[in-house]
Formats: sequence, structure tokens, C-alpha cells
Amino acid sequence: MIAIVVSRADSASEHIGDHLLDLADWETREDDARPDAEGGGRFYRTEDFELREFDALHLEIEDAAAAFGSPDAAGADAPDLLVFASRHSGDTGPLLTAHFTGNFGPAEYGGVEGGLAEACPNAHARLLEAFAERAPDGYEVGMECTHHGPSEVGVPSLFAELGSDESEWEDPEGARAVARGILDLAGVEPHRERQLVGFGGGHYAPRFERVERETDWAVGHIAADWMLDAMGSPERNREVIRRAFEESRADRAVIEGEYPELKRVVADLGYDAVSETWVRETTGVPLALVEGLEADLSPISAGLRFGDAAREYDPEATEYELVDLPNDLLAEAQSIDADATREAVASRALAFETEQSGSRAAGRAAVRGPDDAEALVEALADVLRTKYDSVAREDGAVVARETAFDPEKARTLGVEEGPAFGKLSAGEPVTVSGREIDPQKVRSERVREFPV
Repeated sequence: MIAIVVSRADSASEHIGDHLLDLADWETREDDARPDAEGGGRFYRTEDFELREFDALHLEIEDAAAAFGSPDAAGADAPDLLVFASRHSGDTGPLLTAHFTGNFGPAEYGGVEGGLAEACPNAHARLLEAFAERAPDGYEVGMECTHHGPSEVGVPSLFAELGSDESEWEDPEGARAVARGILDLAGVEPHRERQLVGFGGGHYAPRFERVERETDWAVGHIAADWMLDAMGSPERNREVIRRAFEESRADRAVIEGEYPELKRVVADLGYDAVSETWVRETTGVPLALVEGLEADLSPISAGLRFGDAAREYDPEATEYELVDLPNDLLAEAQSIDADATREAVASRALAFETEQSGSRAAGRAAVRGPDDAEALVEALADVLRTKYDSVAREDGAVVARETAFDPEKARTLGVEEGPAFGKLSAGEPVTVSGREIDPQKVRSERVREFPV
């Protein structure tokens, strides 16, 4: 069950609540065990949701989850996730946004200093996706850093917000979009296997929003630059940093900006700081395979890239073979068509080393077995076939043949180097001392062998 908190002190929250009640078939119930101001009295239930109203602002409500569930169910009916339907204030124009709660530093707006509520990264990612689908014309969708209370909710939670001033708080289309986004969370789990903590960047977090939108990783708590400044020394706030990972159920972080002390503390605590490139490259790839290939080949930070086969790999499988890429064949293919060459490697290998910022395959590769190794060589040979007259496998080599203009033959026939060479090379006859030179007379077969 998903709990929804509506605050009577927040006009946007009440507006969103009205649309929630209008959009679903709710059963009205009474809770006489709690004061009306604290979520008791009349409340509303569907199969997937429970909505309760509070007098206080959301950020002042600690342990909100305790108000939800049937009073006589002894905790068996407790929520799995809690959503605060809220306004967003700022100079950002029409905006639908979401974030987690707590404080990396002092508690200026609810919660406690250094206290972080449990995040729900998977639900957050789905909510932003729903907002993007349902946002009215003129509204932006964004992700915010963790920046205010409450610090204790009792279950995974997030704020779903309508912003950014009274004109939007009173906008029925905006309120209805937020309400629909919340209802789209029915059946969504709070967490997924791949979750990150974010450090650095601005209050609004386009990098982390991009990560959620374009990869299979979700993002938990985010400490923006200003929040890290408010927190102070990472070394003196190790427990706050640890709490960010624990409350996000994450063991990796993306750190935006130069924070050497923070990176040291993250590592000392047993967590990994990874790049956005690492996050993108590992999307769809079993993490056990990532770990093995980074150990056996090279780290992603040093240029390791994953091929199509890695994203189709059995997560339970652990076997693969390391092979040296055929350097001469690879270099020739790259000189013909660099993009096609990279695709030839990426479409057959589990992973491969690269140079030039990941754009060119080089060094070694991992394949599922000998058949894939052979297929990789054949794919590189196919690139050569776009240039050469014939390409074949012969005695441990790829042999490429072409018939091309031979300058020495042209010279023996009295052709001087210059424009005439260009014409003969292009297949056009030339005249020398009144004699026509057939371009076929100055062509020779060239053979190149590429060991594999």
C-alpha cells in the first residue's frame, strides 16, 4: 500500500489531494484513534493507496507512516511507500519535481541535522517518468537534491511537487498531472537492484535526472554543492555520508566536481565512486560480469567498453575467453571505416579495450568462446571487403587482394608523374607522345596479409 500525505497548510497539496480523490474510486473511512490534525478522523482508501490529511506542513511531520494502516491491523497494513503531495517554491516557472528528504548539514527546514529519511529511488524514477508523460504544456520536469525534512518517515518516501508559485499551485491541469503521476506508482517497488547516491552539482540535478532517464540505474539521496558546503568536512561527517548510502540502499556514488576528501571517505567506508560513463557502460550488463572483466581486462575508466553480447549474457554465467585483437587487421579496418570497425568489435565481443576516449578498439577483448572470436575476425574482414577486390582466410591470416594503379608500370611506358597519374588511377586513358595508354596496362595486383 502507498500512503499519501496531504497538508492542509499547503494549498497546492490540498489541490493535488482533491484531484487524487476525483481520479480514483476511494472508500471513506474513519480513524478515531488519532487526532484529526495528525491524519486521524476521515481518511480514504483504495486497493493500492491510503490518503490522510494533516494540519502541519509536510516537512514538520516526523514518522508520518505511523498514521497509516488500519488501527486494528497491528502493523500488518503498514505502507510500503509514502508520498508527500506538496507545493514547490522557487524561481523556476511551471515545474513538476520530486526529491527525497533529510539534511546533510544543519536542519533549517525540518528534520534533524545530518538525518536522512529512507529514499525510494525506483519509485522516484517511475514518478519522474510519469511526470514527463503527463506534464501539461509549458511545464518542465525536474529532480531536486535532498534539502529539507522530515528526517524520519518510517518507510521509503519522496516528495511529489507542483511548482513554482501560486499560479501553478492553483492550476488544475498541473495539480491533476501530479495526482496522476502519484497514482501511476501503484504496484511500483521502492527500490531496484541498481541504485546510486549523488554528490555535487546544483540544487536541480540534470546529470542525475539524465542518469535515471537514460540508464537502468536509479538515484537516491543527492547532496548538492551547497549542501556539501553546509555539511562541512567529509571526514568529520563520515556517518552522514554512510547514512546517505544506507538510506538509498546503494553502494556506489557519482560525484560531480572535485571532491578528493569526499572520494577518500567514500572509499574508506567501503563504497565505490563511479563516473557517469561507468553508469552508462554498465547499463544492461550483469554486475558480476562487469566486476570480472574490469579485473581481467581493464577498468572502464581506462577505456574498457562492453559489447552487445554482454547485454545478452546470462547473469549466472561466469565463463569467457580473453583474446588479443588482431592489431594489423584492426588498424587496416579502422583506416577504411572507423565506425564500422568499432561496430564489428562491439557486436561480437563481450567487452573490449579502447583508446581515444573509447572511440577505437585496441588491445584485448573478451568473447564467449572460439566461435565469437572467429566471428569477430570475420566481421573485421567484412570491413576490408568494402575496399579490396577479394578477402579470404588463408593459413592463419586474412589475405586481401586488389588490382590497383601501379606507378612503376606507368613510368616504364613514359608517363610522367602528375595529372596523368591521377587519370590512369581513376581508370581514364592518357596520351603520351601520340600514343594512348590504356589504364589496364598500368595496373597490378597487390596482396596484403594480416595475421590473426
